[in-house]
Amino acid sequence: MKINRRHFIKSGAAVTAGAMVSPTIIPSHVIGENAPSNRITFGFIGMGPQGTNINLKSFLGQKEVKVVAVCDAFLNKAKNAKAIVDEAYGNQDCRAYQDFRNIIQDPSIDVVVISTPDHWHVPMSLMALEAGKDVFCEKPTLSIEEGQRLTKAFAKSDRIFQTGLEDRSLIHFHRMVEWVKNGAIGDLEQVEVRMPAGVANDIEEPVKPPADLDWNLWQGPAEYHPYTRRITGGFYWRYIDRYSKGPILDMGTHLVDTAQIGVNDPLVCPVEVSGTGEIPVGSLSDVPIKYDLKYRYSNGVEMTVKNGPKGYWDPDGCFLEFRGTRGWVRRDGWDSSLEASDPSILRLRYEADESKHWPHPQSEHLNFLSALKKRSPHTTYPAIDLHQMCTTLHMGVICIQLGRKLQWDPKKEAFLNDTVANQMRKGPEPRNWEAEA
Repeated sequence: MKINRRHFIKSGAAVTAGAMVSPTIIPSHVIGENAPSNRITFGFIGMGPQGTNINLKSFLGQKEVKVVAVCDAFLNKAKNAKAIVDEAYGNQDCRAYQDFRNIIQDPSIDVVVISTPDHWHVPMSLMALEAGKDVFCEKPTLSIEEGQRLTKAFAKSDRIFQTGLEDRSLIHFHRMVEWVKNGAIGDLEQVEVRMPAGVANDIEEPVKPPADLDWNLWQGPAEYHPYTRRITGGFYWRYIDRYSKGPILDMGTHLVDTAQIGVNDPLVCPVEVSGTGEIPVGSLSDVPIKYDLKYRYSNGVEMTVKNGPKGYWDPDGCFLEFRGTRGWVRRDGWDSSLEASDPSILRLRYEADESKHWPHPQSEHLNFLSALKKRSPHTTYPAIDLHQMCTTLHMGVICIQLGRKLQWDPKKEAFLNDTVANQMRKGPEPRNWEAEA
């Protein structure tokens, strides 16, 4: 089936499990508060564990939300998500799609929630924006240039964007940054981040895709590659450069985001990165799986980001420590308690009018809903924050790929005197996946 995206969006056509229908539902945000139903209508793209168990179920439980459609390139995943929605509402109204364009073009949908592999995050967000949708999207970006485009597009629009990332609303991370910003450990000098290492996955022989998978849609703008048995699994595509950038981006968007907020540099991103790493050879994995990076910020703070001995997503492999002129605070392990050089630091609390850190925000889902109702672009993780967080991490990946120290100009968003590194800010040219649909 060949469908031009612009024509598809304008046409008003929608496809449910392969059948053509013509929706006549007027968007709820147009109808207004006096309508029979004034709930915000949501469509979900990507119904894996994060999309279903976290994002769908979190929004599904909110009275302001009406989930009207779900989608996945694996049609059975979409059908399973539909069953969850139908059970919650006690009806059969939720629509299950395989082609995400049916979600984006649907005029009855106000908000698109994107929980796909990384290479689809920005392209789908921009398509949803073009169709007039607000967007809740998982992290990270696939390239620095992608983040630039995303930031500029939403800044020029009246649509709302929220990154699907919980860390800023987690009280332990909030407390750490609050203590640092308010001088509890003196002047900040160093930050140490340790994260799990990645793995080198074996190359697999191509096989026929499962019957319920649209392999062309799953790959989308990424360079075409034959389907293999485990490639779409969460621990495999994350180590393939055309879909993701490995543990530095995947884990770093958690711990390094908190670290960078604590650094509190006026330019946000570092001005220098150096270090080493390991990119497997003769493996399905072609991203850094081991890494030892050092960043320097314009305010003089240094941050190290390196892998520990633990494997991927081992909660004990997560470590964050802020060190200042008068002490330190740390968290050693994702589920561990906070520690400090002086235990009295852990009891410090600040009134809202005296703290130099922002108030403890709601969860990313509730914060997004609040922003939607207020029509406020000030979400916990707006597009610019996603971009700046990922820029720091992409700098590290490029440093390892090139094997040299890199200087960065945060204002110009460019590497200094390094043509090759600046070319690598961009991802590869997108594949014309629509022509193959």
